[in-house]
Amino acid sequence: MTIKQEKLTVIGAGSWGTALALVLADNGHEVTLLSRNDSQKQEINTEHRNSKYLPDISLPENIVATTSLEEALEGIETVIVAVPTKAIREQLRAILKFQQKPLVFVHVSKGIEPDTLLRISEIFEQEVPKSILKEIVALSGPSHAEEVSLRHPTIVTVSAKNMEIAENVRDLFMNQNFRVYTNPDLIGVEIGGALKNIIALAAGVSDGLGFGDNAKAALITRGLAEISRLGTKMGANPLTFSGLTGVGDLIVTCTSVHSRNWRAGHMLGQGQNLEDVLQNMGMIVEGVRTTKAAYQLAQKYHCQMPIAEMLYHVLFNRVDAKEAVERLMGRLKKNEMEELVDILSAQMEQS
Repeated sequence: MTIKQEKLTVIGAGSWGTALALVLADNGHEVTLLSRNDSQKQEINTEHRNSKYLPDISLPENIVATTSLEEALEGIETVIVAVPTKAIREQLRAILKFQQKPLVFVHVSKGIEPDTLLRISEIFEQEVPKSILKEIVALSGPSHAEEVSLRHPTIVTVSAKNMEIAENVRDLFMNQNFRVYTNPDLIGVEIGGALKNIIALAAGVSDGLGFGDNAKAALITRGLAEISRLGTKMGANPLTFSGLTGVGDLIVTCTSVHSRNWRAGHMLGQGQNLEDVLQNMGMIVEGVRTTKAAYQLAQKYHCQMPIAEMLYHVLFNRVDAKEAVERLMGRLKKNEMEELVDILSAQMEQS
């Protein structure tokens, strides 16, 4: 496959932004990586390393870091936004100070904004004028930055309202190590990527409490049912949750020590309080804010999400983690097949 080489910018020089910059650089693109501090910029440009986030990974010379947003936006048509969900509005407002021409925005974060209950693409649509927002594309799927940077086989999905542009973005990233599928279900792709972080937190709590594989398998399976139930009510195609951005992302995030959300949950299960956990992590744990948003969404859509609800109480109401598990286990008897039929019936009603 012949790749059209482009000048691209990645905003956010954390682990995921740097790993994606490496993928793009491997494809021959000229990549500008926007950093927040001079020492990181200097290390990337002179030593070709980003030791804080991806130790021992050598970066190609066609990745150039800058701390100037104006410089990073010069002469580009596509920008990859790799900042935490809570920083997206501020970052977009900063971009608009320098950008007057239409851009394709690729967002690679996984979250839902509490209180507004907006998906990330909806935040972009709210913040960026139509004259500048050529398209917003979501890139999501089972993908740890550490493994991507080692060029281990990784498969993700891109989604947008305009599938032709989604296909163009696919081609920017696609190579022998990084395979990219397209999916027209933008709602499902974003919901699956966001809500799996909640279940990963819960899986970490379970492991921290010393429970075994039985408990984790149950959490993953019932968690997927919760994601599908809410996602379908919000307009997603339930089939999406059987794919890369659903069960695929759920498995990798719930079972890997690379997962920030699992690690945070594990510390909670061992008895640490949330404030100490977040301080010890030193990085954003998206699942915490998303748990609050999911709790609010469940109320808005009258959707049963017992795992998300119990985790909400553990995080924000200081309910003991073991007590929360006991509450989950003591819930009323249910018929699993009836729940699956309810999800499919909701999708048929939307169609």
